[in-house]
Amino acid sequence: MKVVKFGGSSLASGKQLEKVFQIVVSDPARKVVVVSAPGKRFGDDEKVTDLLIQCAELCLENKDPKEKFDAVIERYSLIAEELNISEDIINVIQQDLLERLNSDRSKPDRFLDLLKASGEDNNAKLVASYFREQGVEAQYVNPKDAGLFVTAEPGNAQVLSESYDRLFKLRELSGIIIFPGFFGYSHEGEVFTFSRSGSDITGSILANGVKADLYENFTDVDAVYSVNPFIVDRPKEIKELTYREMRELSYAGFTVLHDEALVPAFRAGIPVHIKNTNNPSAPGTRIVYERDNTNGPVVGIASDEGFCSIYVSKYLMNREIGFGRKLLAILESYGMSYEHTPSGIDDISIILRENQFTPGMEEEIINRIKVELDADEVVVEHSLALIMVVGEGMRHNIGTTARASKALAKAEVNIEMINQGSSEVSMMFGVKEIDEKRAVQALYDEFFAPVMV
Repeated sequence: MKVVKFGGSSLASGKQLEKVFQIVVSDPARKVVVVSAPGKRFGDDEKVTDLLIQCAELCLENKDPKEKFDAVIERYSLIAEELNISEDIINVIQQDLLERLNSDRSKPDRFLDLLKASGEDNNAKLVASYFREQGVEAQYVNPKDAGLFVTAEPGNAQVLSESYDRLFKLRELSGIIIFPGFFGYSHEGEVFTFSRSGSDITGSILANGVKADLYENFTDVDAVYSVNPFIVDRPKEIKELTYREMRELSYAGFTVLHDEALVPAFRAGIPVHIKNTNNPSAPGTRIVYERDNTNGPVVGIASDEGFCSIYVSKYLMNREIGFGRKLLAILESYGMSYEHTPSGIDDISIILRENQFTPGMEEEIINRIKVELDADEVVVEHSLALIMVVGEGMRHNIGTTARASKALAKAEVNIEMINQGSSEVSMMFGVKEIDEKRAVQALYDEFFAPVMV
């Protein structure tokens, strides 16, 4: 059995949905199909999820959401018209969205989740209707009926472990199961969404729950590339990588797969296969538990911007019990999370997303660290990019860090910080945002460019 998930670009139009249908019916093992909300049809187009968010925000501001409501319904209607699907399904979708719009707004974050989730939920109903009209046995399954229960955290729901045993019963259903991604239900019956692009997470959860042999994730690229193709021209495709490698790359900027999506599949030992809806015959990229390290120490290079560092220096810091805990407790009191904490004997840097700072917060935090921790120096440095060099082979290869540092120096990129994970599967370089692209190109040339003889 295979669980197969299709992203928003794969479901953006009737033409795309026809491709999805052909892919699913070409393999009888594709029993469970997880769908996203319709995505962009062209560059300046709007995703249905974004339209729904705007719709919810207008409602919360007591403004008329009719324009956005009509735009959402039009997207589904156009798909139905392209495929000659009965208008009955559009009436169902319209009624569902109206009921959500008229629901309780006293808890804005929950109301927003309820509206956002309708994108996937109603698209699953539309896809199931199309499959049936093509003469294929298919049924829409609601996550609540299937037993997909999650924590009551708006926009950041986590699956409850009891869900896996409940989802296993999906194997007993006949025909093809069309399942909406991105959300689940609390025990109180309320809708809560995963973080954005969370349909990948749903697919992974279902693969674990039904004990699938493979989780296929269809998107709009032929494979996972070794580096961002918008930075490096025609980068090398990755044929196979491990869960840990993909997790590191997703976290650091690879958007092909949600960075939380691999955990359920990883725990069940289920391989994940990234494939292209528009080119299904392409080999794609397989994500597995273990692989042969035959392609050098580095498998991929990822980068992301929008970071800052809080540098704290204090003489004899290493002898002060609880210093790190107290420092992080200050950040916790402001609801801030951190990414990395490279440190020395007398200093430590806290790397975090700079969009967590609100006006006035930075100076307040600096003063608290100086006063409460008696720090000698506290400096916040903005506009940093983090570059992650990833590869299982680095654990067994001498000189990888030296090669990377030399490549950055040759490109005249100053390293603001460096941190190697304890797993030795990745190393992180912090550079100025202005140097990000030049740094990535230099590292790619070092580890992937063919050697000239």
